[in-house]
Amino acid sequence: MVREYLPQRHLPPLESGDCLTRPEFERRYAAAPHIKKAELIEGIVYVASPLRHEQHGKPHSRVITWLGVYQSLTPGVDLSDAPTVRLDLDNEPQPDVVLFIEPDAGGQTRLSSDGYIEGSPELIVEIAASSVAIDTGSKKQVYRRNGVLEYVIWQSYENKIEWFCLIDGDYRLLSPSADGIIRSQVFPGLWLAVEALLNNQMVQVLEVVQLGLKSPEHNAFVQQLKEHTSLK
Repeated sequence: MVREYLPQRHLPPLESGDCLTRPEFERRYAAAPHIKKAELIEGIVYVASPLRHEQHGKPHSRVITWLGVYQSLTPGVDLSDAPTVRLDLDNEPQPDVVLFIEPDAGGQTRLSSDGYIEGSPELIVEIAASSVAIDTGSKKQVYRRNGVLEYVIWQSYENKIEWFCLIDGDYRLLSPSADGIIRSQVFPGLWLAVEALLNNQMVQVLEVVQLGLKSPEHNAFVQQLKEHTSLK
């Protein structure tokens, strides 16, 4: 979160468990430069613990590598690393990774005048270690209710990935096909070799996503995004 640092003496400190409005949360967060990640979920503040390399940093880097290849070859799609997202009046999470269709290409989000994502990104990824209860509980329900179309949770202690797709107002778990690949229902050509990602076999992960990028459905998706953008 890019913040203009405000004098702390005018505001109470931001602490986990605080019940705040979104504007008050933003004011206190801006006044706390020592806090690197804080979220507002259902009106309650959650300040993140320090992040460990094996349980968070390494999985996070693998996800960014995988999605970065897809985004770089899909004009009209954008990728962001741990952005603040204004979902609604009670929820301002800071997801680990978001992949979204750009507003001009027909996406669900928009950028505010002060540079924040507003609305629901099409896909969110959370690396769940110490935060697993929140990521699989209240945060999952917030994302569902706000229309996040796909939600991926990597539970790092269990080394397990769950990929949910919003269908008829509820999250349905996507299972790998017989070849061990999960294929996004929202981003055509976004393919994931699940076991390879879990086992840090990144060459295979990148080979599979590149196959997806060469698929007819990805080509059709890119053309669709271009046509939508050209109408603006």
